[in-house]
Amino acid sequence: MRKLALALAAALLLLLTACGEKQTSEITLHYTLSISCETLAQNPEQCREEKRAYLPQSGMLLPETELEVPRGTSVYDALQRACREAGIPLDAAWTALYKSAYVKGIGNLYEFDGGKDSGWMYSVNGEFPNYGCSQYILEEGDAVRWVYTCDLGKDVNAGDTVGG
Repeated sequence: MRKLALALAAALLLLLTACGEKQTSEITLHYTLSISCETLAQNPEQCREEKRAYLPQSGMLLPETELEVPRGTSVYDALQRACREAGIPLDAAWTALYKSAYVKGIGNLYEFDGGKDSGWMYSVNGEFPNYGCSQYILEEGDAVRWVYTCDLGKDVNAGDTVGG
């Protein structure tokens, strides 16, 4: 009887351990994120004079970085976490009309700091979604890129997509 109880306890422990490992891999995903203001850094004369000090010479506020987040994380949530962990200032506002956050500024660089058609946009796997960053849910292996545009996305190959 004692051997049977020990065998059942060992089987239960093994089952719980295996389930725990499976759950961990199922609830997290890996992605990469970068933040670039290369278009503005390459044309600093377009930047408001008082903001030029925030332009990194390389144009990268955050180089491509691999991160891990829970499944169900939005592009905006991922940006918030990456900025918090890297100490990069982030300013956004909720827009009820689009049911999404609108990113006004990253790294003290804001919309209109690079001209009337400037601001932040995001792409995932090279595509610029035509909806808000709070609405885009990440998937395993996604490559998220936040870019500063000075020309409504034309200078970052976003085509006709506007916003972020």
